[in-house]
This record gives sequence, C-alpha cells and structure tokens, in this order.
Amino acid sequence: YLAFLKPWSDTRNIWVKKIGEPFAAARRITAETKRPIPGFFWSRDSRLILYVKDNDGDENFNVWAVDPTAAPAAGADVPPARNLTDAKGVRALIYDVPKKLPDTIFVGLNDRDPAWHDLYRVTISTGQRELLRKNTDRIAAWMFDLDARLRLALRTSDKGDTEILKVLPDGFETVYTCNVFETANPERFHKDGRRVYLQTNKGDPDLIRLVLFDPETGREELVESDPLNRVDFGQALFSEATDELVGTAYEDDRTRLYFRDPAWERDFRWLEEKFPGKEISPLSATADERLWLIVANSDTDPGEVHLFDRAARQLALQYRVR
Repeated sequence: YLAFLKPWSDTRNIWVKKIGEPFAAARRITAETKRPIPGFFWSRDSRLILYVKDNDGDENFNVWAVDPTAAPAAGADVPPARNLTDAKGVRALIYDVPKKLPDTIFVGLNDRDPAWHDLYRVTISTGQRELLRKNTDRIAAWMFDLDARLRLALRTSDKGDTEILKVLPDGFETVYTCNVFETANPERFHKDGRRVYLQTNKGDPDLIRLVLFDPETGREELVESDPLNRVDFGQALFSEATDELVGTAYEDDRTRLYFRDPAWERDFRWLEEKFPGKEISPLSATADERLWLIVANSDTDPGEVHLFDRAARQLALQYRVR
C-alpha cells in the first residue's frame, strides 16, 4: 500500500491506495477541513498510520493514529482516529519510533511545564502513556539506541554551548561539549550498541565531519569528511533492514553520493542510467527494502516519482511532481 497527502475540501489530507491501483481509486482516511496535515508515517508493523495535527492553528500538535482498513465511523466517511497524546494546550514531540518495539513511540509532552517536554512511552494500540523522565534539567532532546534503550540527552547551556549527556538512572553525565560556534549533532547509534554516529566540527570548525563517538570512553573515530574538502558533511544513509551505514551525501554544486554498500551502489548507478541528467533521491522503502519509492528530478524539472523493484530491476511510473 501507498499513503500520500492530497487536498480534500481545499485542505491537505491522507489517502491510501494499493500499489497497483490508479490514484483515482485511493481511499481518503482523514477529513480535515480547517488545517492541513503536516506529516504522517506508517507504524513499524504497517497496521496503522500515525500523523500529527494541531487544533485550529494553535500549534499544539498531537499524535493521532488511524487504521486505514477500518470501516468509517458512525456518520462519517473516514475511519475513526485516536489521539495518542490527548492533552489540551500541550504540544507533542516525537523522539523515537523503535523498530524493535513496533507498538511503541517515545514522545515528549509539555503537560507539566510549558517550557520543557517530559519523556513518555506511548503504547500505540491502547494509547496508554508511561512517564519515563521528568524534564527538570532543560533537556532539549532525548536519544535511544537501536534496542530502544534511553541513552543520551541534548542540552544547550546558558552560554549557548551544546552538551551531550549520558542518561543515568538518577541523573546525567556530560560526555561531549562544543561551544556556540561549533556543531555537535548525534544521528543514531551504531548497531554495536556502544558507539553513536555524530556530526561535529569541534576543534576544527571549518567543515563538519562524521565520526563514531563512544560515550563510555570519550573516544572519537573519524568515519568520513568531504573527500573533496569543499563542504560540510551532508547526510548519512542507513539501511533500515540491516542498520548498516550504506552511503553518504554532500550538498555541493550538485549532490554527491558515496556508497559503502556495493548492492546499493549498483542500484543507484542503474537508476542514474535510466534517468540521465537527473538526481535520484529515495523517498521511502518497504521493510525488506526490496521496493523503493524514488524521485528523479533536475534543476529545470520537478521530476517523477517511481516505484523501483530492486530484485526485478523494474520501474513503474507513479506520478509526475507538480
């Protein structure tokens, strides 16, 4: 199935269709008429679609869940939706959607203190919320490893410095800092569960690089910086199926891609041959990464979105970007 955003009643809503069906056969699963839905995603088990919306423009976004296979609610033409973070005057922040806990999301809610978000575990199927940490230390973000264990927190000091903190049972330990003129942005944990991928230019503020940082020892290991020494590190590409780093990207005059996985590189080079002169960007993939949605565009053409079957090396045109 493919989910996408499309206007209804002059307002952006979520629609779902089977991959092989025409877009005219898509089923609308939300009925917003006042405010557009800004974003959505499938739950890890592909049973539900989760999305965010506020209340008539108050910017207090909550997380909602809808079953696209459910019958319409009584007196409605779309399935019933549930507010998973239901609290008036509260804005929810999604911190993690763990692969190993498909019925769980970790969110922040500023229901206790409007200035700071406490950390909650939310069970998607029931809506049950469990408070994990009260945020009494001005924490700006929380970070989990691939086993859904809370490991790190981020904080900005009064001077504007960035602090990366190791989460302890009863507090925090500072493991990395950089000043206001530098960058330190942890991306995700390595599959070894020990090190974390970190974008940083600490000590060398000219260009941002990607490193592996060990919070226990403080050791920093260079993964990659721009091979041409021209621009900041751009993006790390990870396989959601294997959790391996499969490639990196840099935003130069044109996007430059460097691959670490031969299979991914073969597929991208094949796609480049099919769309000469265009940039290829992956949009999403099935859990086994056999099917990709990709966009092929250029400076003068908004492009086309295609379904790419990696195993069969086949393309199917989905739609033109307008």
